[in-house]
Amino acid sequence: MEQKIIVRVADASDVTYAQTITDEMESSAKARGTGIAKRTPEYVAKKMAEGKAVIAIEADGTWVGFCYIEVWGHETFVANSGLIVAPAHRKSGVAKLIKQTIFQLSRERYPTAKIFGLTTGLAVMKINSDLGYEPVTYSELTDDEEFWAGCKSCVNYEILQSKERKNCMCTAMLYDPADHYTTQETSAEFKSNSKLYERFMKFKQNNLLQWFRKKEKKTSKHSSIEKNNKMASELHQVKAGDKVVLGFSGGLDTSYCVKYLTDEKGYEVHSVIVNTGGFSEEELKNIEAHAYNLGVK
Repeated sequence: MEQKIIVRVADASDVTYAQTITDEMESSAKARGTGIAKRTPEYVAKKMAEGKAVIAIEADGTWVGFCYIEVWGHETFVANSGLIVAPAHRKSGVAKLIKQTIFQLSRERYPTAKIFGLTTGLAVMKINSDLGYEPVTYSELTDDEEFWAGCKSCVNYEILQSKERKNCMCTAMLYDPADHYTTQETSAEFKSNSKLYERFMKFKQNNLLQWFRKKEKKTSKHSSIEKNNKMASELHQVKAGDKVVLGFSGGLDTSYCVKYLTDEKGYEVHSVIVNTGGFSEEELKNIEAHAYNLGVK
């Protein structure tokens, strides 16, 4: 028999669910390969005790879903964050019920605040649109440093920082109580452009990943150049008569290196060879003799 799902404002009696909720937040983010600001069980429990969260449970007490309120910029902005639903109840409509309840709670507690959210999912975009949210640029969100600091635990934080907090993998959405369209208008607009939004989100995320990987590769290349320059600089500090060690195989390249380092640079060259099983005893003796003939000490 299917259990009845209860969606209500959380309170201190619900803190026993905090660990389950944060564990599911983390595993869900890993499964999707997307970022999420990590929250501790203590943080979630505090939101429950303050009455700034909504929880969904079955009649027998089994946890189903959760979402909480965060307040920023001296109560000028409110974020409905951490929406999570247990795997067994996804695509059942419970996420929409939780969002509706947390949105109403936010409107009651902070009637003049702008309500915003960041999401990588089209389904959440639809739910937000049904509530009157509109897609916006990051510049229209709170500038509260504490909010942005919460993104540090997200896997995409470096992308956010590299783009100077003007863009990232998430899509920003906002409800402004002083200036907004009706829910019918925002819902209809999303419905007519949902395919466009889906393509845009995929394009943006792919584009940002390609840009970031290219940047990482460039940074890595720059680091390699710096490392090589440092090695070259250190080599320039070696003076004529100083001792140097050369990996010597007896071939043309390393034979040339011996002559260059001894005759041109004036170094006292000592050689080393590592036998990984590819040389016979006779070959090793010949290489040793060749090294001495070239002037290796």
